[in-house]
Order: sequence, then structure tokens, then C-alpha cells
Amino acid sequence: MKLPRTTLILILLTLGLGAFVYFYEIRGATVQEEIKEQKQQIFSFAEDDVQSLTVTTKKLNLNLERNPESSNPKWLLKSPISGPANDAIVSYLMDLLVKGNSERTLSTPAQELGEFALDKPQATININLKNRQSHQLILGKSNFNGRFLYAQTDPATKPDGNINVLLVSTDFANAVNRELSEWKQPVDNSQKLPPLIIPKPTPTNSK
Repeated sequence: MKLPRTTLILILLTLGLGAFVYFYEIRGATVQEEIKEQKQQIFSFAEDDVQSLTVTTKKLNLNLERNPESSNPKWLLKSPISGPANDAIVSYLMDLLVKGNSERTLSTPAQELGEFALDKPQATININLKNRQSHQLILGKSNFNGRFLYAQTDPATKPDGNINVLLVSTDFANAVNRELSEWKQPVDNSQKLPPLIIPKPTPTNSK
């Protein structure tokens, strides 16, 4: 039985619509979910959970502790000098640690750490929580296009002998590679300036 031309066109349109729905809605949603699963939060603690930080770079070894007093600054420098810390700088780093995501995780043999500069990292961040748990973030070199950094969290070798290498934001490098002066609380120069003295006009004798 030969189908009418109009009916045949309708059947083809229906099949085409079904294929569109599958590839762009169902299959597309699956791909998006896979991509979403690759993007994972680096750490699961909250900012208020952190008690202290140690930041080690090639130029500096810095210790920071939360101020026990509920006043500004929120953070104190403990070494290499003691004093109030720059809350804005510390908060920038804390925001990355708490909210930062890993774009991708690579499983690689432990002996290949040098390929990512993780054997001689540009920076190591040790995080101590109030519940006495600790975490570590190791920052290696940039990836091939400079968009991300290779990193390790809480380094451990898996049963298969591999390690997990993460791709994280280059903002981490900007956050930790600073001079000591940047970590210190800025000096309010307005409080050090002497009061402005306006000289009184000298009276003139009128003749």
C-alpha cells in the first residue's frame, strides 16, 4: 500500500523531530552532566572552619592564624613577622580555597610528578581546621595553554600506583606569590600625619 505523499512527509518530520529531541535534549543533557561531574569542588570545608594557614613559596614561608578576638583584622601574621594581616589578601586566598573548582582530574603515575612541576612546586598551602583536620594544596606549573595550573590536594598514591593531578585556576598563583609587605595590614597614613596648622595672618599697622 502506497502512502500518500502528505502522510510520508509527516512521518519523516516526526522522525526528524524525534532525532533532534534525542541528540539535543536527552543526549545533550547527558554530556552536560558528564562535564559537570568533571568539575568538582577542590575542598569541602567552609571559611569559618579554617584556623590557620601556612603558605610556602620559593621566596617566602608565611604563617597565618585566625584572630581569636572577634575584631579586625580577622587574620594575624605569626611568621616571619608578627602583626595584623591584610584581610583583603587573605580573604582572596580563602575564597579560592573554599569555592575553587578543579576543571579536570588526571590520573597519572606517581613517578611523573616532575612533568607537572609538582616535585618542586611553586607554592604549597597547608590548611589547619578548627576540628584538627588538615589539608594541603600543592601548586605546580601552568598547563600547555596557560589557562590552568597543575595541582595536588592531600597527596596520596592510589592502589594502582597513580596519583590524581588537578587542573585549577591560575588565580591561586596570583593569590600566594606576593611580597611580605602585601600580606601585612596596610598602614593608615592619615593617622600618622601631623595636624595641619594654618598660620594666622600677621596684623599690619595702619598709618
